[in-house]
Amino acid sequence: MAEGRSLSCRRALVTGADLGIGRAIARGLAAEGAEVLLHHLGNAEGARETLDAEIHEADFTLPGAAAELARATLEGGPVDILIANAAVERRGPWEEINAGTLSDHLTANLGSLLELCQALVPQMAERGWGRVVAVGSVMAARPRAETLPYAAMKSAQTTALRALAREVAGRGVTLNAIAPGAIETERTAARYADAAFRDAVTAKIPAGRPGLPEDCVAPVLMLCGDGGSYITGAEIPVDGGWSAGDAPGMLPQVPR
Repeated sequence: MAEGRSLSCRRALVTGADLGIGRAIARGLAAEGAEVLLHHLGNAEGARETLDAEIHEADFTLPGAAAELARATLEGGPVDILIANAAVERRGPWEEINAGTLSDHLTANLGSLLELCQALVPQMAERGWGRVVAVGSVMAARPRAETLPYAAMKSAQTTALRALAREVAGRGVTLNAIAPGAIETERTAARYADAAFRDAVTAKIPAGRPGLPEDCVAPVLMLCGDGGSYITGAEIPVDGGWSAGDAPGMLPQVPR
């Protein structure tokens, strides 16, 4: 790893690194000198396209899968940085939410984070340095009925990070989140190719455009570097201002 780069000699695990935000963050960490380990589910080719790196597969809807992933990555050495990006998002009528849907969201979006932290954070604390950054969602702040399980788990994720942040802040470990808004990725490219859909989304965002995966990289690198050592238990919106409210002009003016 090159000298002078801010994360040289750090080892980072990025979950959901085969596409989109996870891929962009993995590449950003590697560019700063980190040794990056990639996780995916069912897309090994996508992970290989992200980076020439160590690759692991795990299904986070299965209890214990995230803990097993952590054990596998630790076989090669300590993990200094955890980027918890992988998640399940299944949309549908709230009246049709069932126990299976709730269980998958709970296990994949909250349980996996806890398992990874249980395996990795105590060792970070023993070494006196560590970073955990979870990828949340604007949906936690602006939930919709059709995304109820996803939004609820993203909100719970932030609460969990804040709880753990208090425990290890004095030992050099920080736990934070970013909360992306409308991000155009490979998985959503077809929807954004529809001009009407793109215009409707763009009209709501104060910044006047959907985000890109690369927009999420700089905040994560800041949180992972030494410059972020005094930030913990925080969530940074990466949403073009959407969590602050819809863009001006979206709502009709109320006569005074």
